[in-house]
Amino acid sequence: MIRLLWTASAEVRYFLRRYMPSNDLLDLIRTRKGLKWGVPAMLLAGPYLAAAFWCTTLIESGGPGWLHLVVLLCIWNALKMLAIGTFSVVLLTKARVHEYRAQRQERSASAWIHRR
Repeated sequence: MIRLLWTASAEVRYFLRRYMPSNDLLDLIRTRKGLKWGVPAMLLAGPYLAAAFWCTTLIESGGPGWLHLVVLLCIWNALKMLAIGTFSVVLLTKARVHEYRAQRQERSASAWIHRR
């Protein structure tokens, strides 16, 4: 039973990693050059939530039941975009502090060499 659940979750993860464009966007944001795009990516949560709201109104007016899955995916993607925005700010700050320290250390080392 646990093996079946493990396999099913691995297959769902593979499918979502392969065919969901938001995952490609998240992979690009996680790079050093892409960290600056994390906060603008948070703005994508708005259209995802609007699509979820629109689908729920369709469901309430007698729409098909499979729209519940679309609502779930839209809300999940909105939460991912909100999370990557806050996470990218932390990572960007950390990277800039690390780069600043490396530059300061390099300047002090070159100043020490020139003093000799």
